[in-house]
Amino acid sequence: MSIMRPLGSLIPVSSVPNLRDAGGYPAGAGATVRRGVLYRSTDLGAVTDTDAVALDDLGIATVFDLRTVAEREVRPDRVPTGAKEVPLDVLADRDPSAAPAMMLKLLEDPKLAEEALGGSEASEHLLSSYREFVSLPSAVTAYRSLYTDLARGTDAPALIHCTTGKDRTGWGVAALLLLLGVDEETVFTEYLLTNEHLLPALSPVFDRFRNAGGNPDILLPILGVRREYLETAIDEMSTTFGDIESYFTRGLGLEAEDVNALRERLLSRD
Repeated sequence: MSIMRPLGSLIPVSSVPNLRDAGGYPAGAGATVRRGVLYRSTDLGAVTDTDAVALDDLGIATVFDLRTVAEREVRPDRVPTGAKEVPLDVLADRDPSAAPAMMLKLLEDPKLAEEALGGSEASEHLLSSYREFVSLPSAVTAYRSLYTDLARGTDAPALIHCTTGKDRTGWGVAALLLLLGVDEETVFTEYLLTNEHLLPALSPVFDRFRNAGGNPDILLPILGVRREYLETAIDEMSTTFGDIESYFTRGLGLEAEDVNALRERLLSRD
């Protein structure tokens, strides 16, 4: 059941931080991205019984999980009742030692984290990741499957998530909104909402890190999002393919019919 909420607002399901509707944004020529059709969030590995009911109320029929196999094994999703789960490992072709699951282990060891994340290394890690979202073969395969499924009538509403719902999910949603005609500045605004919605939910992580002797500020580049991260992916896309439509057709290999179908299914002109 779709409830009209303020644009970009957090859907209050405490065990699923960063849950929000990706719709409602103006897409030019009088069109608007449909609400209640596409959601984004963190993983569903800690869903409580009460929150499971709240998720069921959203009517989610398909869950696209962009995490690695290791991440899914550690925290299996508790998907909404009757929903189909579609695993799409964006980073399957990446060095496992650089996977998000490995990065999260640093949160337990401030000294190790200081060595690994100090200076600009954390930001550089994320910038490299965002370039890979565009060019890594497994990322191409995963995003192609995601958008093709959405275009060809996968059961809706759908939810896209990774672990924290900010990077792999962030690019997946941002690229789609750009394709639909949402202006770039609005896409950045939607993307950066993660800092408002996710970071407060991670306050226990920052507190534990501080209590263990670490400086929580060094976690911000890895647990939050920055404009430069998404800029890096857009630049990689533009340099390699020229524009967003070419990224979808030449980069991801979507048929023109699928691109048109995405617009038809996800845009409203009422």
